[in-house]
Amino acid sequence: MTEYLRPQKDHAALITLSIQRDYILPSSPIRASGLSRVIPTMTRLVQGVRERDVPLYHSIRLYKPDGSNVDLCRRSAVEEGLRIFMPGSLGAELVDEIQPEGEEVRINPDILFDGKFQEIGPDESIFYRPRWGAFHGTSLEQELRSRGVDSLILCGFSFNTATRATIYEASARDFKVVVVPDALCNASEQGLEELGRMGVYLMEADEVLSWLGTPKQNGKEDRAA
Repeated sequence: MTEYLRPQKDHAALITLSIQRDYILPSSPIRASGLSRVIPTMTRLVQGVRERDVPLYHSIRLYKPDGSNVDLCRRSAVEEGLRIFMPGSLGAELVDEIQPEGEEVRINPDILFDGKFQEIGPDESIFYRPRWGAFHGTSLEQELRSRGVDSLILCGFSFNTATRATIYEASARDFKVVVVPDALCNASEQGLEELGRMGVYLMEADEVLSWLGTPKQNGKEDRAA
């Protein structure tokens, strides 16, 4: 990889994609595959990022019951009664495993539909994206630029849609991208190999945490070289 593509740990942020309960409910029509493997790894990654004071963003979907903000491929189904990602429903919430320790955060649809970031902890927030990619119709790029972030770490429940779209959008904006294969659902070997050919770094969760350095202790940061 060239220096142009090499991610910078001191300018990195983690973006989780669609880590919502509707993907894990047993009866859900969009239930993700490989959950028993991915959720513990994803939990460890998110908690490790929190401990290292790395910016953390949870990108979520919300579907209005009338289908007015839904992708065309799902709009008819929502209009006819499909109930996923409904504002105010438990299915739209972040999964329990990645909730901030000691509390249960509930999303605020009014804040999110207004295009704002809902802060849920130090350096941690939720934002709504209207389509597959995290940059489409959002202020994510401005938020990241304002914080000096140029390297993105991605994980989530929807590799074939949200993760892929976000990778392409991030690449088009000259962000450096790290994808965490063991914290992804529905990812194929072929799909991951294709990412490597387009300059995306692939790192397992433990490798990412080692790369980011040791957690902060006593208010002082000691990142690994």
